[in-house]
Amino acid sequence: MNTAASAPSSQEPVVYVVDDDHSVRAALADLLASVGLRVRDYGSTGEFLSHGLEDAPGCLVLDIRMPGQSGMDFHRQMAERGIDLPTIFITGHGDIAMGVQAMKNGAIEFLTKPFREQDLLDAIHHGIEKDRARRHEHAGQRALERRWASLTPGEQGVVRLVVQGLLNKQIAAQLHLSEVTVKVRRAQAMRKMETRTLADLVRMAQKLGL
Repeated sequence: MNTAASAPSSQEPVVYVVDDDHSVRAALADLLASVGLRVRDYGSTGEFLSHGLEDAPGCLVLDIRMPGQSGMDFHRQMAERGIDLPTIFITGHGDIAMGVQAMKNGAIEFLTKPFREQDLLDAIHHGIEKDRARRHEHAGQRALERRWASLTPGEQGVVRLVVQGLLNKQIAAQLHLSEVTVKVRRAQAMRKMETRTLADLVRMAQKLGL
């Protein structure tokens, strides 16, 4: 289940809080609102999943022990569900082994209740910036893939050989084309890929996995 982009787009960060204790959720919502952060809070992982994610940078504050599915189990399943959110664990029953396991699974912080408010805020700001960087990188990758898809098969064939270091005349011989045709396709491909240098084209090819 992919819950991403199921709500209106917004670039204002959002913090998702999942904790079965209503008083904890209310306190966290007040704390985050006091520093200008938007909050969406839920009493269970199922409730969180049913509402989907906003198209905005964010992070997840997740209680470890809850009735039904635990936060730890849910965190291990997030990737399969298409959820890529920096996660901060909070718990009133944590131990060192649990914290180590959470960090190994990719959590960015593990806080035991009661925790310092500033520690949580620092972790949240770190998570939001990490997610913002990830979203920026993914947007760039998608744009690059769209540019590559705009090339004709013939232009793509030339680019694949160009980035291998072949000269125009070598490409022409391998593709059974005239050297003029290779030059034209190469120029068109460079224009569509929005680059003027071979070095940039090679870096793009690496990102595309060519």
